[in-house]
Amino acid sequence: MARVVITGMGAVSPVGLTLNETWTNMKNGVNGIKLPTAFEPGTIGVYAVGEVKDFNPEPVVSKREAKRLDRFSQLALVAADEAVKDAGFETAGYAPEDVACILGSGMGGITTILDDYKDFLRDGYRAVSPFFIPKSIINLAAGNVAIKYGLKGPCYGIVTACASSTDAIGQAFLAIKYGRSKAALAGGSEATVLDFTVAGFARMQALSTNQDPEKACRPFDRDRDGFVMGEGAAFLVLEDMDSAVKRGAKIIAELAGYGQTCDAYHITAPHPEGEGAANAMLFAVKEAGVPLESVGYINAHGTSTPLNDALETKAIIKVFGEHAKNIAVGSTKSMTGHLLGAAGALEAVVTAKVVSESFMPPTIGLENEDDVCTLDYIKGKGREKNVECALSNSLGFGGHNGTLLIKKV
Repeated sequence: MARVVITGMGAVSPVGLTLNETWTNMKNGVNGIKLPTAFEPGTIGVYAVGEVKDFNPEPVVSKREAKRLDRFSQLALVAADEAVKDAGFETAGYAPEDVACILGSGMGGITTILDDYKDFLRDGYRAVSPFFIPKSIINLAAGNVAIKYGLKGPCYGIVTACASSTDAIGQAFLAIKYGRSKAALAGGSEATVLDFTVAGFARMQALSTNQDPEKACRPFDRDRDGFVMGEGAAFLVLEDMDSAVKRGAKIIAELAGYGQTCDAYHITAPHPEGEGAANAMLFAVKEAGVPLESVGYINAHGTSTPLNDALETKAIIKVFGEHAKNIAVGSTKSMTGHLLGAAGALEAVVTAKVVSESFMPPTIGLENEDDVCTLDYIKGKGREKNVECALSNSLGFGGHNGTLLIKKV
């Protein structure tokens, strides 16, 4: 079985249009959560979102091509292009059939669906764009990335709600580990900060109603009242270690474990004892073959909802026991909001940065820990720490749980 390494990364997020900008701002605790511009603040009782500001897909995507792509595909192409360039992957020399392309997204081209439906209702059949279907379906984001780089291995989209891109990266990891692929582009993209989609989550009473965007997302805080929706994309280049070393690639970190479970409990609520989340973490650690005590950082799902933060804390303690108090647990959603299906990819990129650069971003907005949130949540400022192994957790509606284990090389 092959060892799998990360050789390139890219990101577009509410705190940066590139990976470097995103990481620098996260280290400094910059808050990308602001009043919405996509809809009037307060019209649906929501005053805070994590939007990608000043996004322009050029020169990666031409103006002509952009008209044929939903925003979520544009974001994906830009993040993937940065990852490819970061890895020097265009000259890596892999046979096209040996490279997979797997992307996760929760809702895909929802902007296109809504726009074309409005046109259809107003003007009828001929108002529907001939690009409606290829712009809106989730697999076409992966398809467009594969077309751009000529990747002819397995190519597909994954939908497991908020765990989608963690599972996309996990499936790419398994394909390389077990020899079905030599390398992969894997990640996620989401563009759902729209009045209609935000209204849907608001009707579920899942979103924060705090009128101060600076305090709307406060993971693990006793005053948290819901999550904040965000958008963006992130990609990783994964390669089998032998091939990466042979071509002289820069190795950022090793992706060593992946755990995937289902709560089989409720359509939206997590299991009250955290069984699925705990097992996903445990499976990732076991697959990596590392001791529990080697884990020094967890990028938590950390949504700032009353249920998630308490449940995830309970799950971490269930898995790590006394060692849990030695683990730094951070939620970078406190700065970006929740990127839904793309959250796991962005947080995997962040986790790889933590491992490779020995620095952990803070959980901003956290002032007073909830009584049931009893771990070290990197409150206040980020801090330096040598991290040998780290976990990135994603827990989605429907009980989907995914965990990646990333280790230093």
